[in-house]
Amino acid sequence: MSQPTGYLAFIRENVPFLATGALLSFLSSFGQTFFISIFGGEIRAEYGLSNGDWGLIYMVGTGASALLMVFAGGLADRFRVRTLGIIVILMLASACLFMAFNAVVALLPFVIFALRFTGQGMMSHVATVAMSRWFIATRGRALAVAAFGFMLGEATLPLTMVWLKSYIDWRTLWVAFAVFCVLACFILFRLLRLERTPQSMADTTQATGMDGKHWTRADALRHPLFWSMIPAVMSFSGFGTAFWFHQAHFAEIKGWSHLALVSVFPLGTIMLATSTVAYGWAIDRFGATRLLPFYLIPYVLAFILHWYAPTLGWTALAVILMGTAGGGQATLLNACWAEFYGTKHIGSIKSAAAALMVLGSAIGPGLSGWLIDNGVGFEVQMLGYAAVFAFAAVILIIPTRTARLALAASS
Repeated sequence: MSQPTGYLAFIRENVPFLATGALLSFLSSFGQTFFISIFGGEIRAEYGLSNGDWGLIYMVGTGASALLMVFAGGLADRFRVRTLGIIVILMLASACLFMAFNAVVALLPFVIFALRFTGQGMMSHVATVAMSRWFIATRGRALAVAAFGFMLGEATLPLTMVWLKSYIDWRTLWVAFAVFCVLACFILFRLLRLERTPQSMADTTQATGMDGKHWTRADALRHPLFWSMIPAVMSFSGFGTAFWFHQAHFAEIKGWSHLALVSVFPLGTIMLATSTVAYGWAIDRFGATRLLPFYLIPYVLAFILHWYAPTLGWTALAVILMGTAGGGQATLLNACWAEFYGTKHIGSIKSAAAALMVLGSAIGPGLSGWLIDNGVGFEVQMLGYAAVFAFAAVILIIPTRTARLALAASS
């Protein structure tokens, strides 16, 4: 069977469960940096904030959400997606209303915390844990299909929101996002009338990891492989987030309009979609451990191009390269946690990784905003980001080879 036909058959056979992952991934957009940053100019103007002030507030709120993720992520091991997913969606709707009606600058860090925890944190976490647990032999493809929800948001929302802001007050838009979340609850409940893996069956459906055992979070945190992956986890979220967070500032220093810059983002999303499909197939064919050390290389090249970019065309190429790496980020890391450590405690293990990812996305905008305010140009920072990505890729080579041998021995 050819790859495209295999994907289509796989999707047809698992529509409700894959649609659940895609829906949750799409809803996470409302708490993602690429989305919140669209309103960065309005927020800074409304509250009288500099780039550094706004970056600091974002860092504090996101950092707090990372801390809570360590404890809340394990809920995905205890509750069905149908239950936990709806609770998280309703919490995200409340966070959107908080953004819409808050008028006090001192509460802004709490607004960011609420959006980041429910959106980027828990919504993404529940989606990927569900895919990792529900699918074993086809885990890569399941994660790839679910990631299309996030891609749809990334492709359509920035340009749409920049256009809508010209006609509708930005606070009113956040009310509309809350309404959309509530409506999505009914869709999710309909999709999961029969849960794929009821908790009562969990012990008989879990896959083991290295050494043929079910790793706990404590076991994983004591293992060097976990920490060798953290630079990749934190740098991708941290410095990738910094680019999206300061996109309006980046357009300004390059001499382009914000609308012109976001107009090239769909090119990256198209490549992200292509890359995600390819990685999903490759994971099921070759295993995630063989691919992991290489997925950051396009990011190294992308940020060098962002630094150089004399015209919008060069930045468009850089955005395409970011999409290429994004396919690996969307699938490889989530597949690796399950492949290395098994799925019985995947929620609590992945929550530790997700907390560090969210922490990275907190540090990136705060650090870059502080550097901008202190005279270190955002373009120059891109070269430093590229060097960090290169380092994160190199240190994965030996640990992943060791893990691959351990997995081969246990099987």
